[in-house]
Order: sequence, then C-alpha cells, then structure tokens
Amino acid sequence: MQEVVDFLKKCGTYYLATADGEQPRVRPFGTAHIFDGKLYIQTGKVKDVSKQMEANPKVEICCFDGEKWLRLAATAVRDDRLEAKESMLDAYPNLKNMYKADDDNTNVLYLKDAVATFLSFGGEPKVIKF
Repeated sequence: MQEVVDFLKKCGTYYLATADGEQPRVRPFGTAHIFDGKLYIQTGKVKDVSKQMEANPKVEICCFDGEKWLRLAATAVRDDRLEAKESMLDAYPNLKNMYKADDDNTNVLYLKDAVATFLSFGGEPKVIKF
C-alpha cells in the first residue's frame, strides 16, 4: 500500500473515475493518505463525486509519472470518524481553508478491496492488493 501512496504522491494529480448512472465521470484528485492501515482519499459531501460514490462505491484511479502508470480499482467506503478527518486534514493542511474535521461537508473515504496495477510500455505488470 505504501508503494501505491508514494506513486500517487509522486504523480501529484491522479484521476478518479466514478459512475453517474450510465455515464462515467473522471476528475483530478490529489489526496492520498494512509490512516489506520487503510488508503484514504478526501472530497466534499456536497460535490457530485461524493454523491456518485455514495450511489455506486466502485471507483478507479489512474495516474502516470512519465514512465509508468497506475490503475487502481477499489470500493470507496466513507469514514465519518473525526480522527480520520483530522488525520487527512493534518496531512493536507492546505485543505483546512475549505474543510474542517467537524463540519458536515468533509468526506474521507478509504479504498477497500483495492487492486493496484503498475504498468509500463514493455514491462511486466505489477499487481498489489490491499
């Protein structure tokens, strides 16, 4: 899991895909944090992406560092614990001007049943499950 988080942070921006009914939706994200032995991402509950993950928690993440790329498929699970929100905001203090751990908007989600596949042109895929 640490290798996956390190790669996501190295890329800086990754793209999160959700489903909006029959329509796929993709948008840039930047949070990746390990808390309580799980990989977490963060968004706002009022955003469409949050509502989409609530309706269909199956997500996929993709990012590219110029040489190899990562595809990560998982189920996003909301964690409403205050300590999970605090940990994310402490890891990304720039988010504190938009989110507070005790507000009704901050949404942290961990990725369950994750399958991360590292790929490159010509190389063998490397799969990590957590």
